[in-house]
Amino acid sequence: MALLDVKDLSVSFQTGDGQIDAVKNINLSIETGQCMGIVGESGSGKSQTFMALMGLLARNGHASGSAKFHGDEMLNVSPEKANKVRGADIAMIFQDPLTALTPHLTVGQQMMEVLEIHKGMGASDGKRLCLDWLDRVRIPEGAARYNQYPHELSGGMRQRVMIAMAMLCKPKLLIADEPTTALDVTVQADVLDLMANLKEEEQTAIALITHDMGVVARMCDKVAVMRYGEYVEEGDAETLFHAPQHDYTKMLLDAMPRIDAPTEAATDDVDHSSPILEVKDIEVTFDIKINKGLFGKRIPLRAVDGISFDLARKETLGIVGESGCGKSTLARGILQLIPPTAGQVLWMGQNLQGLSRPQMSEHRKNLQIVFQDPLASLNPRMTISSSIAEPLLTFQPSLTTKERTNKVAEMMERVGLDQRMINRYPHELSGGQNQRVGIARAMINRPELVVCDEAVSALDVSIQAQIIKLLKDLQADMGLSMMFISHDLSVVRDISHRIMVLYLGRIVEMADRDEIYNNPLHPYTKSLISAVPIPDPRIEKIRQRIKLPGELPSPLDPGAGLRFLPSRRLTDATYRPQLHEVSPGHWVAEHDSMEDIVRAEAQRLAS
Repeated sequence: MALLDVKDLSVSFQTGDGQIDAVKNINLSIETGQCMGIVGESGSGKSQTFMALMGLLARNGHASGSAKFHGDEMLNVSPEKANKVRGADIAMIFQDPLTALTPHLTVGQQMMEVLEIHKGMGASDGKRLCLDWLDRVRIPEGAARYNQYPHELSGGMRQRVMIAMAMLCKPKLLIADEPTTALDVTVQADVLDLMANLKEEEQTAIALITHDMGVVARMCDKVAVMRYGEYVEEGDAETLFHAPQHDYTKMLLDAMPRIDAPTEAATDDVDHSSPILEVKDIEVTFDIKINKGLFGKRIPLRAVDGISFDLARKETLGIVGESGCGKSTLARGILQLIPPTAGQVLWMGQNLQGLSRPQMSEHRKNLQIVFQDPLASLNPRMTISSSIAEPLLTFQPSLTTKERTNKVAEMMERVGLDQRMINRYPHELSGGQNQRVGIARAMINRPELVVCDEAVSALDVSIQAQIIKLLKDLQADMGLSMMFISHDLSVVRDISHRIMVLYLGRIVEMADRDEIYNNPLHPYTKSLISAVPIPDPRIEKIRQRIKLPGELPSPLDPGAGLRFLPSRRLTDATYRPQLHEVSPGHWVAEHDSMEDIVRAEAQRLAS
């Protein structure tokens, strides 16, 4: 008998526009110790299938059919019966940790609540187990995070807390709803390893809901492809990846960028005659208050710690690195959205440092940014046409209303937005459509530099592929330069000419995109690349990861930057590894061998 057996499950919602059928007669079964992937794009019904199983549908939702867990019916049962199973035998990792976590309870209180209810565990043993799981999901300074509230953590940190909470009771069935979307590739790989170990050692069954075909290739034994509330194809993972039958499955696989098979870069006519942007030893430092002692103290956090590079016309520079490495802070410092502490930013030879607001405004037309969350960056009270037109009012005030309307309509068509949407508001559009609005707004004045800050990280793979193609086309048409920031190394390779790898505010490696992937030299770069899943089970399940020793260091530790140069840490913890050009255009920071790094970490732990 299957651990989970679902028969003819349908989920519908009563709305002001009538009945919406979100899930239509789904059948699935998951065996003990098996991982099943449920893939599809946003709105396909993946999450609602399992929300119905957990008894977590919205009030206007109704589920019919059957969903048996261990032979017991779980569909439409009383909250008392569901609560005995939820969190203990069945656990769920939710997609949005900010809304899933209780804002007025600390991380520790929320984790302990699970153990008190389902395990009857006391404070001492419970806290020890909580801290162990916080450490296992690679949360640095877990003891400090244990006493913090959700709003004090980054998005990736909150996701890791959710994963730790779900795994506390070693559930028989783990429902993971996009569990790694907000995570860095190395943390994603560690979390997937944790889930795989739970599957092997505890025979935990896993339902993995995702749009990332690389994650599916690494984890899943069988896969179901979902579209418009129905399964269009299902089968074992290897067959589905290598002999897909449905056109939708083929489209998902074709849209997925592969780190081992890049497409052509945006343009091949980069103008190297003179750089459009020169960044020289830029630093951005924040004073962080540490609550130790009677009054606490402030210590400097070097978010960006002496970065230098040039950007050519029509070039795309990819910037990669894990959360906290300074990617977004670097971009904001270059655009003068955050005042750099030191260094120079030369735009077409003119130093932007120290310019007054009116002086800086003259350059804003040519310096634009596309933010990670389009819904948060757009004014909810303005129609999308007004949002796109706003830069024209600022930088081209002489345009007539008709001319402005025509430019907006032309740009909407250029980015693939239906002109009938012209009077809609952001909440009436999908995530992909709002991202296109953000791109149209940034491009409307034909800037010369556009910074894309995680501009496709939250999008479905097909929409992501469309946005990447759109950016490439716009670059070719307008001749603009781009800085493309992402933690997704496959996407970065797909769009970039050169790639810069950051670690704790400093460059550790920079080279041509193919050189850095085919011949990585720094241990951190090697680790990042090895952690990126490839959407092919035959390749992915035999790949060897390069794991870095030790815990994730705190950026507040002055010696953290010497993680890869431990030979200098004992003599000068403030030393900064220097960049060296090992071949034309290929720069690598000083580092010890991996053997020496592992040995030094072992000695540190022993002491």
